[in-house]
Amino acid sequence: MPSSHSQFMWFFSVYSFLFLYLRMHQTNNARFLDLLWRHVLSLGLLTAAFLVSYSRVYLLYHTWSQVLYGGVAGSLMAIAWFIFTQEVLTPLFPRIAAWPISEFFLIRDTSLIPNVLWFEYTVTRAEARNRQRKLGTKLQ
Repeated sequence: MPSSHSQFMWFFSVYSFLFLYLRMHQTNNARFLDLLWRHVLSLGLLTAAFLVSYSRVYLLYHTWSQVLYGGVAGSLMAIAWFIFTQEVLTPLFPRIAAWPISEFFLIRDTSLIPNVLWFEYTVTRAEARNRQRKLGTKLQ
């Protein structure tokens, strides 16, 4: 009965919206463009969900009520899944990351790092400089 296309798109859009605004770390020194992309991405996701919902009615695959029920069902499931991952899974993850199998697969908790890409870049750069320094002292 509910439109599965609408249900999926609204789930994806609402979950992404919640993730962008509630899960991703906000920094006080964030630049305007760093904050703008969240708004643009959120607006794009919500627009895509609306367009998919509209297309189901326009193509006569569903009625407005089927699309509405699909959108509501997807949105509610997204909210429930977001709450479950935030309140249940996220607090458990540091313990899971400490398991031997997790260490074998190099799984780690980077949720407290505000910018993972910048962190990885600076750590890798520092490691490369240390390695060059050690090689330079061995060659002399």
